[in-house]
Amino acid sequence: MEMQLKLFHALADPARLRIVQTMKAGECAVGDIVARMDIEQSGVSRHLRILAEAGIVQMRPDGQKRLYSLRKEAFDQLEAWVAAYRRHWEARLDRFGAALQRGRPGSKTSSREKSS
Repeated sequence: MEMQLKLFHALADPARLRIVQTMKAGECAVGDIVARMDIEQSGVSRHLRILAEAGIVQMRPDGQKRLYSLRKEAFDQLEAWVAAYRRHWEARLDRFGAALQRGRPGSKTSSREKSS
């Protein structure tokens, strides 16, 4: 659970979320991200450090450049978290739908209950 909190906390900042969206196309150098954002390089570097600490991005040195890319594992964890809630709500909605169907006039269970 703590890992998901770190992920959500890191992604809650609009600038970091925009950086992640920028990186969806693939590996990016810091300069490429700066060019697409309205933030100076020091700010982008700070946001990338926070994203790296949360496990969302990874850095690969390439000569003088540092190339950043998204880590699949972070998004797998988010998907697992969402899937657990999806299963919970789907089960509740299925029960709610069944209850509505039982109460609908002309339904088989509604007709049986009236004839009892």
